[in-house]
Amino acid sequence: MNKNFSFTIKSVCLDENYHPSDNTRITTNFANLARGDRRQQNLRNALTMINNSFNALAYWDNPKCDRYTVELEIVSVDIDIEGSGQAFPSIEVLKTNIFDHKINERIEGIVGNNFSSYVRDYDFSVLLGDHNRGKKQFSTPENFGELHGKLFKHFINSTTYQKHFKKRPVICLSVSDNKIYRRTDNQHPLLGFEYQANESSLTEQYFKKMGLNVRYFMPPKSVAPLAFYFFGDLLNDYSNLELISTISTMETFQKIYRPEIYNANAVAGNIYQPNLHNQDHSLTQIVYDREERSRLSVKQGKFAEAHFIKPYQSLLEHWSTNYAL
Repeated sequence: MNKNFSFTIKSVCLDENYHPSDNTRITTNFANLARGDRRQQNLRNALTMINNSFNALAYWDNPKCDRYTVELEIVSVDIDIEGSGQAFPSIEVLKTNIFDHKINERIEGIVGNNFSSYVRDYDFSVLLGDHNRGKKQFSTPENFGELHGKLFKHFINSTTYQKHFKKRPVICLSVSDNKIYRRTDNQHPLLGFEYQANESSLTEQYFKKMGLNVRYFMPPKSVAPLAFYFFGDLLNDYSNLELISTISTMETFQKIYRPEIYNANAVAGNIYQPNLHNQDHSLTQIVYDREERSRLSVKQGKFAEAHFIKPYQSLLEHWSTNYAL
């Protein structure tokens, strides 16, 4: 890619007064919560859940479970392909910060957590569908996810990223409902029991091309494992409070988005298969439109195709072919 290729980072606080901007992907989970008549109550309730979860896990020197408040930033990354100032929205992630009321200091958390991407919408909602239309057996296109993976790695290794963030990202997702997970004997004091999947998922393979490894852990007080995608060493590269900020934030969102799994009334056993049709679960007091999110992902994938993939196709293919760290 030419020398003018660049990234721009913008951030906005995710609090009860948050309103999605015109450039925010409307299927982004927190944007979904921040619309409608209950938008402020949704956000207030979600943030309360996050803070309660954080303090329950960070219980030492915290007798009233009110020592910490989690502050969230929505980090948006734009790509300027030709140095023209015309930027395309690339990815959107969450950044956690922790305010310690006992010492009156703000502690930097983890960047990543939630992950949204227009190009990923294109890959999964447009390209994959077109490739398999009319076919009896599912398959992936040649080089599926290669461009997205290289763009992501290029961003993580850029001076722009390194100027804004001290550590590499951790992304936390729900487990797949078509995989079986077995609990191992490995137990981390904060991440909990580790699980292993019976096979690799398409999401896991896609994130592997982004340079990310995956491990599955069920934190204390949780009812199902979470998928943690990371560079390096998940267990040793991050502090206790950093890990707790990701656990509390993303498990809260999963309780809202996937209550059948993460707000189930039964705890995952030694052998566990998530079930999105599980009726034995509790609902949060937070309104979330899951059908809207699925419907709009196709629309946003087509937006990426029209405004990024097709206009810059030859340039992107040439860059991707010759890409090297």
